[in-house]
Amino acid sequence: MVFIKKIDLYILKRFFTLFVMTFLIVIFILLMQFLWKHFADLVGKGIGWDVLAEFFLYAAMTLVPLALPLALLLASLMTFGNLGENFELTAMKSAGISLFRIIRPLIISVSLIVIAAFFFSDNVLPKSQRNMYTLLFSIKHKSPELDVPVGEFYSGINGVNLYVRSKEKGLLKDLMIYDFSNGFNNATVIVADSGRIQITGDKKYLLLTLMNGESFENLREQKMSGSNHIPYRRETFARKEVLYDFDSDFNRYDKSLLQDRHVSKNIKELSHSIDSVKLIIEERSASQVQEMLQYRYFSGGVSWEILSEPDKNIDIKKYNSDSLFLKLGKSEMELAVNQAKERAKSMLEKIEYNKIMLGEPQMYINQHSSEWHKKFALSFACLIFFFIGAPLGAIIRKGGFGFPVVISVLMFVIYYIIDLTGYKMARENIWEAYQGMWLSSAILLPIGVFLTYKAAIDATLFSPETYVKMINTIKTKIFGVFKTRIGK
Repeated sequence: MVFIKKIDLYILKRFFTLFVMTFLIVIFILLMQFLWKHFADLVGKGIGWDVLAEFFLYAAMTLVPLALPLALLLASLMTFGNLGENFELTAMKSAGISLFRIIRPLIISVSLIVIAAFFFSDNVLPKSQRNMYTLLFSIKHKSPELDVPVGEFYSGINGVNLYVRSKEKGLLKDLMIYDFSNGFNNATVIVADSGRIQITGDKKYLLLTLMNGESFENLREQKMSGSNHIPYRRETFARKEVLYDFDSDFNRYDKSLLQDRHVSKNIKELSHSIDSVKLIIEERSASQVQEMLQYRYFSGGVSWEILSEPDKNIDIKKYNSDSLFLKLGKSEMELAVNQAKERAKSMLEKIEYNKIMLGEPQMYINQHSSEWHKKFALSFACLIFFFIGAPLGAIIRKGGFGFPVVISVLMFVIYYIIDLTGYKMARENIWEAYQGMWLSSAILLPIGVFLTYKAAIDATLFSPETYVKMINTIKTKIFGVFKTRIGK
């Protein structure tokens, strides 16, 4: 039975301590960035803490595939940077332990993390994304919490702008209401000295009680034909009650709203959707080709059946359009040209229609194919980032949160830009889905192999003395060449 060595336990403890810490920090930073992006949708809605906590949980789970590669990169870089800075890595190598033996327990552990990340992105992530976007959509469509400001227009009521000059113990003073619920041309303007506002018991309506005011309403729909005057109605009141729609309850939308979106499907569902839509595209393409050939190109007296059989002896000159056109009279030529222009216009419209009919399902396939490859590519990126961070930390021999954080953020930004570029290329059908989604891995993998090789041979890749020596060697060779030529 093979037991885990003490050196393996020591390295695993150092690595996982940093990994958990960096993972939580990265999740927190990404979550803050995500919440800042949706800050306007969350503030002022009167959402309960239970709903916000649920939203934060789903948001954090959707950020795991993005945070995991960065956390692995940073943790491996800091682990081996600390080992190199404290000369522990040098002591291990001097004892005859190779770099690959040192990182062997981490390779096994990271491989298990990669497998777990794949199953997470295939089973947990789709449900989290569906729940999060459904909850976000519900929050966006909730009416804002009733809080009428002073000295500015309040537009939290649908179709209504309310202005209040001052407040005094719940009493609104000097009100002005612009009601555009019936359209901008049929606006109603109400002014009042004071008023009170309250929500009805069922929380579906807003009751506005106004005192001492006037209302003006355009009656454009009652305008008499032939008259340029638009009638209006003016009303003076001592007390008036106005009822507006204002649903203040939080209504959850059904989760099935996003069940056909690519972000809410696992690999099996994505593959089934891709195959189904491919059949639709093939049927539509075949139907469009047949329709074009039979009713557009060969609809002028020459049947498609005759021209599609090359074995028959057909006199092509008999169907030459130029010779037939020149035999026509002037009026007939004009008629033929006009007919050709109309047919060309009709053909263009038909092509644009066919483009739309094929473009939408193709976009659907692009999104689903990209999501299918993304589940594999993100997991593989975790492994690549480990083989970048571990040898890089062994080479630079700098621990802590200084230089490793700078290097990690720089590498992750490069990865994110490349990955985003590949995704957009795949989504717009410029590249194949696998080309776009595996672009970042294809670029970073050689970097990881190169750094691992350099760390294995103890190369001083980031030592300033190495580059100074290399520059001096190049200078010496260049001066030697010039001296030789001058001597000749």
